[in-house]
Amino acid sequence: MAFMKVLKTPAFFKRYQVPKRRRRTGQTDFAARRVMIHQDKNKYNARKYRLVVRLTNTRVICQVVYATIVGDFTVCQANSGELAKFGIPVGLKNYAACYATGLLVARRCLKLMGMDDDFKGKEEADGEEFHVEEEETEAERRPFKVILDVGIRRTCVGARIWGALKGAADGGLHVPHKIKNFPGYEAPENKGDEAKYEAEAHKSKIFGEHVKEYMETMSEEDSTKYEAHFSKYIAAGIDADGLEDMYTNAHAKIREDPTQPKKDGKKSNNVRDGDEITCDGKTYTRSRKIGLERRRAKVAEKIKAAQDKMQAEKAKYEQEIKEAMLKQ
Repeated sequence: MAFMKVLKTPAFFKRYQVPKRRRRTGQTDFAARRVMIHQDKNKYNARKYRLVVRLTNTRVICQVVYATIVGDFTVCQANSGELAKFGIPVGLKNYAACYATGLLVARRCLKLMGMDDDFKGKEEADGEEFHVEEEETEAERRPFKVILDVGIRRTCVGARIWGALKGAADGGLHVPHKIKNFPGYEAPENKGDEAKYEAEAHKSKIFGEHVKEYMETMSEEDSTKYEAHFSKYIAAGIDADGLEDMYTNAHAKIREDPTQPKKDGKKSNNVRDGDEITCDGKTYTRSRKIGLERRRAKVAEKIKAAQDKMQAEKAKYEQEIKEAMLKQ
């Protein structure tokens, strides 16, 4: 076998530090997080808010979060599952749903802070560039600033994350951003040229025009596939022509009342009989906590039983020895 140079010596492994669990599992980019939550010492523990956007296989989640030394705290949150009560029962993870969810969390956060009357945002979604901090208002307070936290998502041009950002910005939150990642943006071909941005292209994504075109094309080419692919749309009575009105009405309803209704806590009547618990007709076993004194008593009983056993074995052994000596 050929000689191989030792690259990782014992000294390397003595000094090696295992990465954090969420870094090992690929859930958190701690380098990016460190930059977002870093704050000067002279800020005196002032909160630095983040707009956390996460996309799952079924929905969009937007949260306004701030970090402390003991962990993160969520100020408010919204997910696309709530859009059903605003008139969007289907398509809960596309670009239009991301925009509506970002708008919802923005209006909800500002209402929670008592700033919803001072910062209305942009009431008409037209895709144009908008920054609430540049608007002239009579409010004495500054806009509520949040930093976009995309997690480990790729930030390519036209990604759904930017829909949530645009919704939050139009909703009245101060989210520092540029338009270079929005749909409809074209980078300059040559250095020194001006970039192009088509607000209409962005507006079409906000109102689900791409979904509408796909529905129309599929319904014409393959009706069977259309019925299977858009079965939830058909069940909800939504066709391609009604998408824009659906999103327009939803945006108006979100601005009218973005509050999250409180859930009534479910009270369970548990009846315990020893280790058996009965609740709502179901029975399951849960051992009763015995307490410190009972645990100490159990340990003492086990020790005493072991000592008694050892004494009995010792007495039996001595008896056997005596009998053996008498026989000799």
